[in-house]
Amino acid sequence: MNKINIENLNDYFEKEITVSGFVDNIRNLQWVQFVILRDATGKVQVTIEKSASENSKMVEIINSLPVESTVKITGKVVKNEKVKLNGMEIIPTNIEVTSESLDELPFNFKDLENVNIDTRLDYRFIDLRNEKNNFMFKVQSTLIRYMREYLYNNDFTEIHTPKLLGAASESGAEVFEVKYFDRSAYLAQSPQFYKQMAIASGMGNVFEVAPCFRAENSNTSRHATEFTSFDVEFSYINGYEDVMNLEAEMLSYALGKLKEELGDKIEEVFGQPVVVPTLPFPTMRLQDVYKELEERYGYKVEESEKTDLTTEAERLCFKLAQEKFNHEFMFVTDYPAEKRAFYHMRDKDGKLQGYDLIWRGVEITSGAQREHRYEEICKNAKSKGLGDDVKFYLGFFKYGCPPHGGFAIGVDRLTMLLLGIPSVKETQFLFRGPNRLNP
Repeated sequence: MNKINIENLNDYFEKEITVSGFVDNIRNLQWVQFVILRDATGKVQVTIEKSASENSKMVEIINSLPVESTVKITGKVVKNEKVKLNGMEIIPTNIEVTSESLDELPFNFKDLENVNIDTRLDYRFIDLRNEKNNFMFKVQSTLIRYMREYLYNNDFTEIHTPKLLGAASESGAEVFEVKYFDRSAYLAQSPQFYKQMAIASGMGNVFEVAPCFRAENSNTSRHATEFTSFDVEFSYINGYEDVMNLEAEMLSYALGKLKEELGDKIEEVFGQPVVVPTLPFPTMRLQDVYKELEERYGYKVEESEKTDLTTEAERLCFKLAQEKFNHEFMFVTDYPAEKRAFYHMRDKDGKLQGYDLIWRGVEITSGAQREHRYEEICKNAKSKGLGDDVKFYLGFFKYGCPPHGGFAIGVDRLTMLLLGIPSVKETQFLFRGPNRLNP
């Protein structure tokens, strides 16, 4: 591409260039006009001397130009230590207006502190012009790039599975039903079944980054009806510990690379350091977690609640992991099998071969070794009352299937925790929840 980004203008001192962007601000003084030009990579000052006759047309354009219009500016990049903005400016020879902002902005996107979140989401295209919000998605993209990179380096294949299903497969009460010509279809809760089909196909190691849909009427800071999931599945494991180890290695690798590339700016913009976790991640059994939470912090729950981590128990796990292990992450194992999906493996004693991963007080992953033996997975499905809905899935295991396991991470939730953002409403490009289907 021939386009020049503002962040790269240091490479063009004393050269004539063309650069495009939004008009961020205009200071129209008696003898000079200062225009601040903004693109996705930064800002630069454009300086127009009013007294120069050759500038008369540009002066006229700027006199009537609303901020947030877009322009294409041709000129010379020069150093100027007096300019506070990066010590440089562009002396223009031509300004072309490529679009004009016609209305007053619905809110000041440069100061979002007192702007209602629903107003921001109604005008998300304006909200995302905020420098912090714009950078947030660069961070998210960079983190996912390095997670992908780790998997590519370890012989994983990226796949793309369908999001329209012919059966309400995993849990009928939590799927969206849509009209599909003359019959019903359902939006996929996850690519789980198709990831396992790839394993049964002999593909070895696979992953997908794609939308998932959950018809849960949850109005919390960390739930959405549509979200982006980073799903991983791989073959010939010896146990669920292999799954935990791979996830820990992937996250440590990606966060380390992210820190190298963007760590300083992340801390500057979000006040949140990128902490690269050490290996291995600490692990505790669910019953031991509750025991420690009671002994250390006086946190007690009824025995009936100890089949899973409560929201408060998750929150306290961050404190526990820091105090006990000097770590931000913690695997929790030994969940009751009846609380987990039928495709999670149980050992000969009925013990679940899976885990949750807690980071900064929030669960970011449920992972497991999967049941790959046909007779056993049929038995598990029957125990959950599943029949025809999963018949197509059970067929994957009739003709041999390697031992395998995997996990999934919610990208939006991961970003929320990484940057200390209060809600996934802000870390999703466009949030979808029970009360929001637009824009």
